Amino acid sequence: MFKKRLTISFIIVTILCTMSACSLFDQTFDQIDETSEAPSNPTPEQEGNASDPSKNPEQEEQVILIPEDSLQKKDKGDQVIKLQTVFNHMGYELTVNGEFDDATAWAVTDFQLQSDLLLASGIYDESTKTVLKDVIETNVAITAGSGLPQKVEPAFTDAGTEVIANPYDQLALINKEHALPADYIPEDLVVPNVRFPFTEDLPKKQMREAAAKSLEKLFTAADEAGLELFAQSGYRSYDRQDTIFASNSLEHGEETANTFSARPGESEHQSGLTMDITSPKVNFDLITDFGDTDEGKWMEENSAKYGFIIRFPEGKEEITKYQYEPWHLRFVGEKAAKEIMSQEITLEEYLETVE
Repeated sequence: MFKKRLTISFIIVTILCTMSACSLFDQTFDQIDETSEAPSNPTPEQEGNASDPSKNPEQEEQVILIPEDSLQKKDKGDQVIKLQTVFNHMGYELTVNGEFDDATAWAVTDFQLQSDLLLASGIYDESTKTVLKDVIETNVAITAGSGLPQKVEPAFTDAGTEVIANPYDQLALINKEHALPADYIPEDLVVPNVRFPFTEDLPKKQMREAAAKSLEKLFTAADEAGLELFAQSGYRSYDRQDTIFASNSLEHGEETANTFSARPGESEHQSGLTMDITSPKVNFDLITDFGDTDEGKWMEENSAKYGFIIRFPEGKEEITKYQYEPWHLRFVGEKAAKEIMSQEITLEEYLETVE
């Protein structure tokens, strides 16, 4: 009987203790709820740590931001920093300085040359942005320099002119100090749908695709203004320029010839970004009188709207080293063209701060 009562007493005591402990636990838990309530709007870092307590926020993958603006040489600022950072993420080694310099233009060109969807221009445009975003999101491997290898040692023409490293650059400076490679032939040459004073299917009808499309718009606008423009001479190969310069040198002497005719490699015509324009009013010739015609005046006032500049303007001979050529249009893109033509400067002056 004693043992039975003891056992019953033990059971009762155990139950009471258990109930007391539970009550104490409940009170403690309530206190924890009141004093340690989680924030209603946790930060992204807290959310990340909640899902993975062992994850160090500092080791989380860096968010890659794609610049939204179109960018090109001479641009500066945060958008350029984003662009340089993105390219370094893909394996390039650009100096992140916020300045769209030659190295940045090279990286953009190299990237464009590795895509079948892009035209190589060195300009970060809407099409390039779309492809770049896809490459980042899908982790497509890009090998820096496989499209356009970086120039390690400078190269020179037979005349001693330094050969530029990026002939695809839409803003490339081509003159008596900067030459195109002898083997450079633009890969996107097309014939613009404009008037020519001849019917033969000649290479000089061609331009690079972006320039050709813009020339078509310029001609359409001239037509609407009641003017008659004719395209006379566009793309010209290195060998063709060699023949022309040799002929002019033989007739006028090399020094005189070089005031109106370029040595091979030094001609913008080889770039595919140039077209000489004429009209019936000057008998389809390429002469300075064209600048005094309605067509010539209209072209000087309106060419920038379509991305073209008068490459060799009057009064700038000391800078360009060529005579005044009101007929010589060079495609640089609308942004640069408007700045150059509105300031009445040359491409040399526009690019003088770019390195």
